[in-house]
Amino acid sequence: MVGLTGSIASGKSLVAGHLIELGVPLVDADILAREIVEPGEPAWEDIRERFGEEVLNADQTLNRGALGALIFADEDARRALETITHPRIAQRLMQYAQQYRMDGERWMVYDAALLVENNAHRWLNALIVVAVDPQVQLERLMQRDGLSTEAAQQRIDSQMPVQEKIKVADYVIDNNGTRDQTRAQVDEIFKQLMQRFNK
Repeated sequence: MVGLTGSIASGKSLVAGHLIELGVPLVDADILAREIVEPGEPAWEDIRERFGEEVLNADQTLNRGALGALIFADEDARRALETITHPRIAQRLMQYAQQYRMDGERWMVYDAALLVENNAHRWLNALIVVAVDPQVQLERLMQRDGLSTEAAQQRIDSQMPVQEKIKVADYVIDNNGTRDQTRAQVDEIFKQLMQRFNK
């Protein structure tokens, strides 16, 4: 299993999209996180029990805004949510991995923002980090999300610096250039991974 990560506005989605175009099985952590909290799922039941009906919408789906407001204001609440969701996400990931193996795939990519922060990169076979220069990152984030310089910088500063992620990376994609330049780097890494895992 190969991890794919980066910092906010680094261009991880561009890289993930191109890997999918190349035929690589890819699992997105954000999608797993949504799947495990669908109504009736064990994590949904635990969230309702821990946080109450006020974090649910009228149709019983999770009200992400209400839950987010709770956990960002309360460290204990955030940890409680992680205790509920993280093991379920890992379990769902393993289910996907097993299915891909049964389908004859030799390797897959796990796309997640916090791989290094959570030390999840330690159990991966390889790690790809998408990197951009701080000024490029700031400008892209401001443009993408319509943020002020201060607000964008605050979001960047809340994350682990990309240089720390690069230290543990097996492959680094420099996304300071054009989309075609980034895709060319992905193509090269794809060739290397195919050679590595398809022996």
